[in-house]
Parts: sequence; structure tokens; C-alpha cells
Amino acid sequence: MSTTLQPTETNPFVIHFGPVLRKLSDDDFFEFCQANREWRIERTSNGDIIIMPPTGGEAGKLNFDLAVAFGSWVKSDGTGVGFDSSTGFTLPSGAERSPDLAWVRLERWNTLTEEQREKFPPLCPDFVVELRSPSDSLAALQGKMEEYIQNGAQLGWLIDPIEKKVYVHRRQAQVECLDNPTTVSGEPLLKAFVLDLQELWK
Repeated sequence: MSTTLQPTETNPFVIHFGPVLRKLSDDDFFEFCQANREWRIERTSNGDIIIMPPTGGEAGKLNFDLAVAFGSWVKSDGTGVGFDSSTGFTLPSGAERSPDLAWVRLERWNTLTEEQREKFPPLCPDFVVELRSPSDSLAALQGKMEEYIQNGAQLGWLIDPIEKKVYVHRRQAQVECLDNPTTVSGEPLLKAFVLDLQELWK
């Protein structure tokens, strides 16, 4: 009898790679993800694989609304490339992460080869967003945001529609917690981009 592993709505499934198991190479991990497209998969810097549950309908709607608002700015601004939550990035630490939303400056994106762009780009985005869903641990998301900043992200937003808060992460700065803000600005990195949060709070 075969058994299919399924992450639950509240508990990601973690595969630990100890001294007995070989840590997957970047190419092996990419192929593993391609063979399991129905899963949301990340990898930690020590090689552990995290298989996460899909988002619920409400979280998916918020992700879509966020991507539409940001995508409009990306197209009009033209200084960078935007990515949705299905994109994995290989960070300098060796971790592979998939932010809910990401943006990379065009000059950095253009330094990558075609093969690097086709797989998980070997860089940390300049801007990342994580959107908390009911199944997400706030502490775990805060840890991911710190990881992005430590690996080179210039700006990160942890948006928590449950508590109606936004945690703003910047390099060499204390985390700023905005309590029930109506908007949040991406300046100076994202010139003239202001996200209207009133729809998300609904």
C-alpha cells in the first residue's frame, strides 16, 4: 500500500537532512520541485526541505490583490522585475525561498545568464513581501524576513491582515511595526509606490 505525504493546512511537512542523507544539490532540488509542482516547497540553509500547505481562498485572494497592485507599479516604473509566490530564489546562504511577492532591480537581473533565470535565480530580491495567512506562524515569518535582510534584501514587508499590522524591515535599521495603517510606502527603494491597505484589511 502506497502512502502519499500531504502537508496539512496548519503544519508544513519538513524533511531533515542529517549526516546519513546527502544534501540535495541546487540542480537536484530544482528537479525535485519540478516533479512536485502541486506543492509549495522551500529549503533552509542547512538543507532541510519544507513542504507547505496551499493557501486558503481568502489568503489567495489577498495575494492576488497585492500582486495586481504591485504589478501595475512595476510595469509603469520599469526599473525592476516583479515575481509572484511561485518563484524560488537561491539566497547567498544556500536557502531557497519563495516570497509571496518579490522585486529585483533590472541591472541585477540582467547580470544573470539565461540558464540562471530559467531555474531558481541565485540572488536575494531587493524587495520582498510575506503575507500572513491564518495557518502561518508570525514568529516563523519574522524569521524569514530577517533571513531576507541578512542575505541582501533592501526592503521587506511582513503584512499581517489578522492583526492589521505591517512590519517594515530595512537594512541596518530597526524593524518598524505599523499598527492598522491605511497605506505603506516603498520609498526610497520603490519610488512613488504606495500600497493601499484598506482593501486588504477588509
